[in-house]
Amino acid sequence: MTTTSASAPDASSRLDVLDWRRRVERLYAAVREEAGRDPAAAHATWRRGRDELLGGHPASPLLPEHREGFAGLPVAPYDAAHRHEVEVTPWTAGPAAEGGSFSYRTGTDGVVSFERAGTAELPGVGSLALWWLVGYGGGLFVPLRDGGSGSASYGGGRYVLDTVKGADLGSVGERLVLDLNFAYPPSCAYDPAWACPLPPTENRVDAVLEVGELHEGPWAEH
Repeated sequence: MTTTSASAPDASSRLDVLDWRRRVERLYAAVREEAGRDPAAAHATWRRGRDELLGGHPASPLLPEHREGFAGLPVAPYDAAHRHEVEVTPWTAGPAAEGGSFSYRTGTDGVVSFERAGTAELPGVGSLALWWLVGYGGGLFVPLRDGGSGSASYGGGRYVLDTVKGADLGSVGERLVLDLNFAYPPSCAYDPAWACPLPPTENRVDAVLEVGELHEGPWAEH
């Protein structure tokens, strides 16, 4: 989830954002369908779709000067070892317990709050908390900050799932798909005018994950 800290957009900009979200939803729907047959091919579809959106869509978080000569995002080759189909352990301690909630202050949305929905164990990676957006409609949010954040990937961390914005890799039966090859930086990685919830302690792991979108490009210092 991301929100800009700038003033409220005009009607034209809002329609651009609406179109962006529709395109993201269609892209992830195609990814989910294709991943059942060939996860690597689905990843290639995702890469092409993100390049088209960030490089050419009017609602792209890429600054105009970074769109000039844009040749694609720096994404690692697909690694099947980082596709996880996980059982989610429900969080039962309640939102008042330590590690059961977190909040993030944004520019236009005020304080955005999340409650812990569960926990997933990823072999070779560690434990990740799954968060539910507390607000109209809700949504599942899985951010990640790994041992390579700040060197191999964006220092603020990346998102694996953000279903309120359409980033949903689906499920296989009752198992949730957490494919780290699809990890991507939030919009504040490209434009500091955006305010983005970053991974809390419960979503930080020591493993260096050189998959997904990596920390390169002219926006890397934002």
